[in-house]
Amino acid sequence: MALVRHRVAFAGLVILLGLIVMAAFAPVLAPYDPNEQDLYQVLQGPSRQHLLGTDDVGRDLLSRVIYGSRVTLAMGILSTLFAAVIGILAGLVAGYKGGIWDAVIMRITDTFMCMPALVLALVIVAALGPGMKSVVISITVLAWTGFARITRGQVMIVRELPYVEAAHALGASGYRIMFRHLLPNVMAPLIVTATISVGMNIMLESAVSFLGIGVQQPTPSWGNELRIGYSYLEIVPLFSIAPGLMITLAVLAFNFLGDGLRDALDPRLRGEEKAGS
Repeated sequence: MALVRHRVAFAGLVILLGLIVMAAFAPVLAPYDPNEQDLYQVLQGPSRQHLLGTDDVGRDLLSRVIYGSRVTLAMGILSTLFAAVIGILAGLVAGYKGGIWDAVIMRITDTFMCMPALVLALVIVAALGPGMKSVVISITVLAWTGFARITRGQVMIVRELPYVEAAHALGASGYRIMFRHLLPNVMAPLIVTATISVGMNIMLESAVSFLGIGVQQPTPSWGNELRIGYSYLEIVPLFSIAPGLMITLAVLAFNFLGDGLRDALDPRLRGEEKAGS
C-alpha cells in the first residue's frame, strides 16, 4: 500500500510492468520478424506498414525495439542477480567474521571500486569476446562491490543485537546465524540497491553495446540499435531515438521504483513522513 501511495514509485512500477509485458509477449506484439530483411525498404520513415520505419537493411524498427527489450532487460536483471549473490555472500562473511576476513574482502572490494567502470567493462568484454555472456560477466564483476559494502555495514550493526547473541549462546553455527538471523534482517536496503542497480546495469550494457563490443547483430538490443541508428540520425531519427527512449524509460522506472521501495521499507523515513503530516 505504501508503494501504491508513492506516486513516483507507482509510475515506475506501471512503466516496468509495461516493459515486462512487452518483453514477454514480443512474438505477439511485434508486427514482423525482427530479423526479416527487405532491401527494397531500407531506411524508410514511419508509415502504416512500418510504424517506426525501417533500419539500414530493411528490418522493421518497431519489431527490433520490442524484441530488444528481451535482451536488454534480461542482461540487466541477470547481471544484478549474479552481482547480488556474490556481493551479499562476501559482505556477510566480512561483516560477521571480521578480522582478517573483513580486511581481505574489503581490500578486494576497494580495488574493484577504484577502477573506472566502463573501462573495466570494455577490457573484460574485449578479453572474453563480444556477446551476451561476456556483457553479463563484465557487469557482474563491476556491480557486486556495492552489495558487498552495504551488506557488511548492515551485518556489523545487526550482529550486536540481543537475538544474535542469544543464538550464539544457544550454540547456533556461524552458517545458521548468517543465513537465518542476519541475512533476513538486512534485506531491506539490499532490495532497494538491487532495484536501482538494474537500471544502472541497463545503462552500462547499452554503453558497451553502443561501442560495438556488446551484443552483436542480428540479435536486437536497445544499445545495439542505438549504435547503428546514430549513423543515420539525420535520415531516420527514430532509428536511434526509439531505443534511446526505451533505455531512458527503463532506467527511470527502476530508479523510481527503488526510491519508492526505500521510502516503504525504511521505518525511519515512514516515521519522518508521519511526523511531517
